[in-house]
Formats: sequence, structure tokens, C-alpha cells
Amino acid sequence: MSLPHAILGLLDIAPMTGYDLKHQAFDSTVAHFWQADQAQIYRTLSKLADDGLVTSEVEVQEERPNRKVYHITEAGRAALRDWLHTEQPLAVHREPFLVQMFFADQLDDEIILAQIARQREAHEANIARYEDIPMPGLNETGLDRRRTFWRLTLEMGLAMEQMYLDWLDQCEDVIRKLP
Repeated sequence: MSLPHAILGLLDIAPMTGYDLKHQAFDSTVAHFWQADQAQIYRTLSKLADDGLVTSEVEVQEERPNRKVYHITEAGRAALRDWLHTEQPLAVHREPFLVQMFFADQLDDEIILAQIARQREAHEANIARYEDIPMPGLNETGLDRRRTFWRLTLEMGLAMEQMYLDWLDQCEDVIRKLP
């Protein structure tokens, strides 16, 4: 996935300012699996505008600074559809904790177990955060198509976190049985 396509997808849902894209849309949706900071979003919006994939209009406000609201264009929708039809390669996975575990034979078991406990806390916090995301169930009647796909990505995040917790349990069991 690329940041431009994430932005196009979010703007296809509704026009937004760069600030709204980051803090209201991006951070509560795709940021769970694709990170971007505010500066990256603004740079990408500028490039998308240069390429004719989005337009913007200044919204004048009386008591606040004016807002620049971005809209996806038909060319942007076409680019998003084209990208959605593109097969994606497997993601390159980088996991610093796995590198630590690979070389953990150099550490005392108590240190390794403490690191595992901290990892567990972080993954449990992710699960709690995901479970707090308001999302209708997959089998509810009247669930619209868009929300079905949102729910499916949330289910993947939950499954990955649970898989990690299961693996941490396995690590603890093995380490505790080491001679």
C-alpha cells in the first residue's frame, strides 16, 4: 500500500482538510497498519494535487483560520480503482523484538522473561485499542459493504495481536523449561 492511495481512499469517503485526514480519519483507521505523520500527508496531498488526483478549496471561517478542504477528482477515483486492482507483494516484516529473541541466548532467563512481559503488555494494549474501535459486527443485517471491509481489516489486526500473544506464551513456556 502507498500513502497516496490511503489518502485517495479516505478522500473518497469524504472531503477533508489535511489536519482532518491525519487526526480524524487516518489515525483512527489505516494508521493501525500504515503509519504516516502530518508532514508526509501534506507533502502527499500537494503531489496528488499536482497530478490532478485531488483538488482543494479554501473554506472561509469567521472565528477561526481558513481551512483548505481536499476533494478527490474523477482521475483520483480512477487511480484508486486501478491501484485496488493491482496485486500487492507480501510486506517486508521487520520486528526488532524477534532480532533480540534470536540472540537472547546471551541473556539471563529473567531478563528475557521481563522483555516478553513488556511485549505482552504492548500487544494487550493494542488489542484493547482495537476492541474500542466502534464497528458493527460482520453478520449484522443492514451492514453496508464499506463497513464490512473495514471490519475485516480490524479482525485481521485482532487476530495478529492474538497470534503474537500466543507466541509469547510459547516463548515463556520454552524458556522456563530450559536447563
